[in-house]
Amino acid sequence: MTDTEPVMEFIGVSKIYPLSSENVTALSDISLKVFSGEFIAIMGPSGSGKSTLLNMMGCLDVPSKGDVYIRGRSIKSLSDDQLTTLRRDELGFIFQQFNLIPLLNALENVRYPLILKNGMTASRERCQEILSAVGLAPALWNHRPNQLSGGQQQRVAIARSLINNPAILLCDEPTGNLDTKTGQAIMALLERLCHDEGKTIIMVTHDPKTAEYAHRVIRIEDGHIQEET
Repeated sequence: MTDTEPVMEFIGVSKIYPLSSENVTALSDISLKVFSGEFIAIMGPSGSGKSTLLNMMGCLDVPSKGDVYIRGRSIKSLSDDQLTTLRRDELGFIFQQFNLIPLLNALENVRYPLILKNGMTASRERCQEILSAVGLAPALWNHRPNQLSGGQQQRVAIARSLINNPAILLCDEPTGNLDTKTGQAIMALLERLCHDEGKTIIMVTHDPKTAEYAHRVIRIEDGHIQEET
């Protein structure tokens, strides 16, 4: 793959959910390209299709019409096992609710995806390096999520998303549950991952200030892309 080829491409994608009363069109004829190292913000009102678009990017859903290609592979052509491997190895997920496992400490939460990939031989040292890189102090590595602040939990979540070295990070309102100062620190961390490590970051946000960190803003409304800036 050359640098001019997209890491992700939507071609005429629509998503229609059949309901008993009528069909609901969440996405309508979406076409877009995402290139390596881009930082993209997706914005739009509630119900506009942002989450459906992000789910499609994360291989959590498939199009009703059209095709989604990730690193040159159509997700419609992949088996469930292949989609699971693609999500595990190529994509990282960062959520507003953090989605950490309550019974595991910070280090164990980060190590868990690595165990799924490599088994119990998964390196603790690699997890420690990632936690240090996202700025979580070693004194907190043995703390469970309920013993950590929101910002600390989000750092653990980011470390977990990075542990398998994905090319693409998908972020759903990553600062939505954080105070302004902590949210700015998290966004600075994501910006550094994009700039210094070449990660491709796609972020859903409702906050114009957060969107300012992005290189490109995609605005979506009623399932249509309205504009890109």
